[in-house]
Amino acid sequence: MARLIWLTGASGAGKDSLLDALREAPPARLVIAHRYITRPADAGGENHIALSEAEFRRRAALGLFAISWQAHGRYYGLGEEIDHWLARGLNVLVNGSRLHLPQVQQRYGPRLLPLVLQVSPAVLEARLRLRGRESEAEIRQRLARAAEPLPARCYALNNDGALIDTLGQLRQLLEHPPCN
Repeated sequence: MARLIWLTGASGAGKDSLLDALREAPPARLVIAHRYITRPADAGGENHIALSEAEFRRRAALGLFAISWQAHGRYYGLGEEIDHWLARGLNVLVNGSRLHLPQVQQRYGPRLLPLVLQVSPAVLEARLRLRGRESEAEIRQRLARAAEPLPARCYALNNDGALIDTLGQLRQLLEHPPCN
């Protein structure tokens, strides 16, 4: 059964780095989906498809998103192509949202493999400070949110160490996915 792999994690946990590394040498039956976001293409961070808010709303009205949500003043969507890829027997890995996991669980049921990329509080704080995008208050908020318990039936990947080690953990999990 093809799986939708819903990767979540705190901002600064290393999701973009992990996805970029996996794109360099993905497993044979895996496709990594790009998100459609109302954020400029040159804003840094993840490799995404930039849309204006008007274009995002237009595509949503046309039913071109399999899943969409709003967070942090932006709109996010995953194109309906992910359903086509799943129908072809391909596993699809996406950069998801922990807050919107229930919506995805309802839609994809047993095909869903929810993963949470985790780092220790000290590592997360150091990464957030190093990138310099957040204020002190924002850093405290991100640390508090990262400390919340994992949603039920989510699988944790630890990214405190070298990215190559995390990539190995992910590859192992993709080769031998847990049963729901």
